[in-house]
Parts: sequence; structure tokens; C-alpha cells
Amino acid sequence: QLRDNGVTYNVYADEHSQQRPWALDLFPMIVSPEDWAHIEAGVLQRTRLLNGIMADMYGPRELLKQALLPSALTLGHPGYLRAMQGIEPPGGTWLHIAAFDLARGPDGRWWVVSHRTQAPSGLGYLLENRIAIARQFPKAFADMRVQRLAASYKALMQGLANLSPKGRDARVALLTPGPYNETYFEHAYLARYLGLNLVEGSDLTVRDKRLYLKTLHGLEPVDVLIKRMDDEWLDPLELRADSALGVPGLMQAVRAGNLLLANAPGSAPLESSAMLGFLPAISEHLLGEPLALPSLSTWWCGEAASLQSALPMLKQGVIKSTYPRLGSEAVIGPLLSSSGIDQLTGRIVRQPDDYTLQSYLPLSQNPTWRGGDIAPRPAMLRVFALADGAQSWRVLPGGMVRLAPNGQQIASMQRGGSSADCWVLTHGEVDRTSLLQSAPSTLSMALQQRHITSRAAENLFWLGRYTERADNTVRLARIALRCLQGEEQGSPELLAWLSACAKYNGLVLPDVPDAQLSPRVFERSLIAMLAADSGASSVGFNLRALRQAASNVRERLSQEQRNLIDRLDTEFTAQCQGLSNEGDIVSQEVLEALEEASELLSAITGAQTDRMMRDDGWRMLSIGRHIERLATLANALEMGLETGCVFEDSGFEAVIALFDTTITFHAHYQQRRDLVALLDMLVTHRDNPR
Repeated sequence: QLRDNGVTYNVYADEHSQQRPWALDLFPMIVSPEDWAHIEAGVLQRTRLLNGIMADMYGPRELLKQALLPSALTLGHPGYLRAMQGIEPPGGTWLHIAAFDLARGPDGRWWVVSHRTQAPSGLGYLLENRIAIARQFPKAFADMRVQRLAASYKALMQGLANLSPKGRDARVALLTPGPYNETYFEHAYLARYLGLNLVEGSDLTVRDKRLYLKTLHGLEPVDVLIKRMDDEWLDPLELRADSALGVPGLMQAVRAGNLLLANAPGSAPLESSAMLGFLPAISEHLLGEPLALPSLSTWWCGEAASLQSALPMLKQGVIKSTYPRLGSEAVIGPLLSSSGIDQLTGRIVRQPDDYTLQSYLPLSQNPTWRGGDIAPRPAMLRVFALADGAQSWRVLPGGMVRLAPNGQQIASMQRGGSSADCWVLTHGEVDRTSLLQSAPSTLSMALQQRHITSRAAENLFWLGRYTERADNTVRLARIALRCLQGEEQGSPELLAWLSACAKYNGLVLPDVPDAQLSPRVFERSLIAMLAADSGASSVGFNLRALRQAASNVRERLSQEQRNLIDRLDTEFTAQCQGLSNEGDIVSQEVLEALEEASELLSAITGAQTDRMMRDDGWRMLSIGRHIERLATLANALEMGLETGCVFEDSGFEAVIALFDTTITFHAHYQQRRDLVALLDMLVTHRDNPR
């Protein structure tokens, strides 16, 4: 199911940094009602605490004045945003989605390992995990009274709308860095599940301190923006100048109070591991209560006393970067050699505030299914607090379990780990709320008929063009190979036409001898180019471009259509790479691969024609297909007239076969083979879809 749904994650540990299928284990983590009550209370408390820290950090700064929080971890943190100083977000809610990574020790106690507040991932993946595992164990899922998830997502959307000045009729969008981000699947999945526009920075613009969505029908206001990127990329005007992912002027819209940005920018300091060591005292000060859910013991080496305490314990702890950057990884002290400890000590002494030491906690084991056997793996649980109102949150009753790879102790998807579902049990009634049961207002129902963004329109246009181009090149390659493999080779005019069309469409390189001069060289060159990456019109290039265009608008395509496109590219590439070495066998194998590709392209075309809403997006796709079809038709007819191919029988049949009108033509014109009939069928006949 995960493969069919296209669930992927980009593993940075992979040297090729390619998208890989999402790894999901069969067995869920079971959390008892008693354990969950403890976790829920602790997570809610921490969310209130972190929200209060942000309010103080960008407000009165009492924590700094009373030395409860070092300035190096706030004002000196690279993620501190001076553009947010003095801003009060709607309802005083800074954090709308907060994630907490929890670890369970050998004694069963739960500990907080880290916070994720900028753009925490997992809300989409855990939904997909839940659907997949619940289908595997439907009876157990029902009998064990597992708490459902939908009510929490519904509460989040209602909470965001209530905090927005537009209220229930607010337009909400989800901002993604784009299809090259490691969690892009989740962004598209969440947008579809929540009924939101999935937008990139180029889809948005700020005018008069208001955020707008660029559509084919003009600018549409955006009231709430759920961001799925780190803060520094949000606004190249005020934050990171080299960002091509954000929206110039976005911070102006936030400061003016015209946009609710979830989460509020500037929460990066909360993610620092060093922050954990100061939370107990801050909790007593801000909330008047101790932490219900403890953190692992933490020492920030930027303080002299903590540095002296930390250095002798490096061998027994986990060393993390205080200001984490992409590629920075935690170092497990027990795995270091003596020389490794010495080198690390030197780096810490030279730049102590860059390092934080956490006590090492052997993770509890979760049963997993590996190769037909049950095997334990270290596990970590990520849980989420979702805002359902002004400074009010609820904990999603579940989470995303991350399992460490075999032989490792760090549970991280970026290190190639796997995931599992989390079943939270309850003694009470199971909440069976569904997002499908909501009753939207008349205006929100109208807004659900979403105008297509300019970027999506462009991608759909090219999706149509690449679909048609791939279909044409596959059909042309089949015609050429059948002609070259026939007992009687085609006429010189036909071979000249095939050569000209093949070179125009990138099936062979321009310097390859024409088919009438050296048919075998031409045939071998055509076969060699089929799956090549080079050439803007080769079959392989077109299939990959088709797949990329579909990925860019995956939220607008059905799962079946995406599966067909993925299967087409994967299977055709595999077939071309696994060809035999014998010439005649190779040609036959290639023909079979082309025939299968043609069948899949017919299915894709059918899905685009009959299974897409006839909105502006579909019109752009159709325009792309028809422009490509007209360009191919014009070139084929021009070459046919220049070579004289259309004036002899075999060439005439090849031309109508290229446009899949053989049966239609003969049904209308019987045995006629003249230019007037050909032009009538291919150019002027209104009932011919080709």
C-alpha cells in the first residue's frame, strides 16, 4: 500500500540522496491509557512553557533579565529573528504545531529528548502509517479501543480559523519548499487530507502588507499559512537573502497582523538541545510548577561550570551541536575511542558554546518484523501538540515511532531508519470524529473550488505536453523498428521520413546515418537512445520529465494516475537496461517494452481525459497535449511531403499509424490513399480526436 500510494522520504545518509519508499514496520507501539495520561499532561505543560518562552523572548525578556536563560541561546542564536521583536501573534499563540521526541528508558519512564517547533514533520506520515496498519489488523484495532486521530486534525483547522481575523471563512494554505524536499510527500498528503492549497513561495505575493495567492483568475487573499520550511527561508527580503523558497515581504504581512503564520517565525532557539537544561527553573518561574515530563540531563558547555562537569562525562553521554545545522549529527560517547574522545575534547574547549552534552539513555526496544522473525529495535516516539484555540492545545492521541537501523542506537529517518504506528489505548469511548463530517459554510464551500495557482497551471501544461510527446515518440519508435525488422524493408521514401522524424524527435542523434543508407546502424542507435538521459525528446528523457511534472502537482492527480506514471518510467527503464546482447533478440525485447509503454500511456491519457475535474488545471493540461500534438503533426506532414513518403502506400500507412488513425481512416475512406483524404482526416475532420 505504501508503495502504491507513493510514500517516500529522502535519506540524506544515502550517497545518491534519492527518494526511497517509506519504511513502515508491521507492529505498532502500544501505549497504555495510564502512560498516555502522563505523556499528555507533560506535553501540554511543555507546550504552554515553550509558548511562554517565545512570548518573553520577543517581548519583555524577563527570563534574560533574571538570568534564567543565557542570551547566547536566545539573542545569540542564529535562529533568533529580530524582525519578530515586539510582535504579538493572534491570540498570543506562537506555537500551533509542536513536536516532542520522547524516549522510554529500561525502567519504563518517559523522557523528553528534543523539541521540534519550526516545521515539525510527521503529521502526514503518521496518518499514512495508521491507515496501513489498521487495515492489516482491523479486528485488533477495533477490539483494543485505539484512539482515533481525525478529531485532533479537525480541532487544529478550527483553531487556526478561529485565530484568524476572517474566522471560519479564512483561506488556509500549506507552504512547501517544493518536490525536492525530503518530506514533500507529507506536504502533499496533508494538503489533500485537510483540503488546503499546497503552495510554494513562487505561488504567493505580498501586496499592501497582505499575502495573496497567484492564480489564473488573479490574486486571491491568504489568511492562514501553515509553513513546512525552516524560518530562515521564509522571506528573502528580511531573512536569508539567497532564499528562493520564501515570499518577499512575508514578514511585513505577519507584523501587520494580516496573516496568521503557523508556527510563528522565530522558534529556532527552542529546538536547541541546550535549552532543555534551563527548562526546570523556567517552568517554576513561568508556570509555578515543576516539569511533569522530565528532560534528559543536559549540560550546555557555554557555561564554565557546566563545561567542567561535562568534560569528564563525554564517554558516558551524547554530544550534540548547540546550534544544529544541516549535516550536523549527534555523537554517542560510548562508541568513541580514547583518541576520539581526546579530539572531541579539544574541539569543545576551543568553542565550548557550540556543544551540548546529554546523558546517554539506552532506548527501549520495540518488537519489529524482520525477514519473517520478530526482532527488537531501539525506538523513539514523536508526539504532537496542536493548537485548538487561543493559547489552548490538545495532544494528538498517537504519534510517529522511529526505529533505529540494525546495530545503531539513534532512531532517525535521515539515517535510514524505519517507522511504526503508535496505538494509544483508552478505557473510555473512542472518538469517531471524521473530517468528512464537517459542515462548511457557504463561502468555505465556494473556496473549496480552488482556483489553480500559476505554478500548478504551468506544471499541468507540461504534464500534458510530456504525456503527448512520450506517446508520439513511443509510437514512432515502434513504427521504425517494425519497418527495419520486416522481411521487406520499407521504401526509400519511408526510410527517409522515419530518419527525419526520428532525428527531430530525439530518437537518434543528428550525426547517425539515415536508415536508407545504413539501416542496422540506425536501428542500433535508436535502441541505444531509447532510455538515454540526453536528448530533450528521447523516450527515457520524456518519461522522466513526465514523472517529475506529475510529482510537482501530485496533490491534483489521482493516486491511480500517479501509480501509472511511476510504473511506466520504472518498468521501461528496467526493461531497456536488461536487454540481451544478441541483435535480433534485443530488437524484439525493445518492441515488447515499447508496446507495454504504449499501453500504459493509453491508460494515463484515459485517466487525464475522463478522471480529472474539468477545471482550469485540466484545461491547461489539455492545451499542452494539443499544442504538442499539433507540433508533431505539422512536422510529420512536412517531412512526409518533403520525402514523398505520403505518396506511396507503405509511407502513407506509417503516417496514419503514427497518429493512431489507421482503423478510423480506412473506415471512412476505404482504400483511398491520397493527400486530400489524409489532410481531411488529420487536420480538418472535427470528429477525429487525433
